[in-house]
Amino acid sequence: MSIRSRLAVSAALVLAALGAQAQTGAVRAEKNISLELANQIATATVAACAANGYAVAATVVDRAGVVRAVQRADNAGPHTIAASERKAFTSASAKAPTKTMLENSQKNPGAATLGDIPGFLLLGGGLPIKAGNEVIGAVGVGGAPGGHLDEQCAQTALDKVKGELG
Repeated sequence: MSIRSRLAVSAALVLAALGAQAQTGAVRAEKNISLELANQIATATVAACAANGYAVAATVVDRAGVVRAVQRADNAGPHTIAASERKAFTSASAKAPTKTMLENSQKNPGAATLGDIPGFLLLGGGLPIKAGNEVIGAVGVGGAPGGHLDEQCAQTALDKVKGELG
């Protein structure tokens, strides 16, 4: 068998193996938030709160809860950075709004200890970021006088970039 024939057979075997691997689900393709979009969301969130007179911090994390962008308004308290990061992490991890998680933990005894998970913060102000039905990250906000107001700022920012999320 010639070298050219051997290479062709080897290539065919490799392609067949890769095809079999793809069919078995050994390799996954996942959507994730880009740095550019994370920065846009963080900036729009802080601006939305500033328009209402609130000095906040906004953190955007990727689908795994890893920080991609942080913005802290002038005069925002030092605690707002940690609060926003933990809310974003919580929302990305659970793929749910933190306000909903808080309400569920208060109503459901089986979920009462969710707040004990390291890194979780069960207060309003964390929202998942979705591309279609897939969570690609989350935004967390800290510093407005109430979690519901933090959440409103985050939702305003997400509405602003809705067209880029698909």
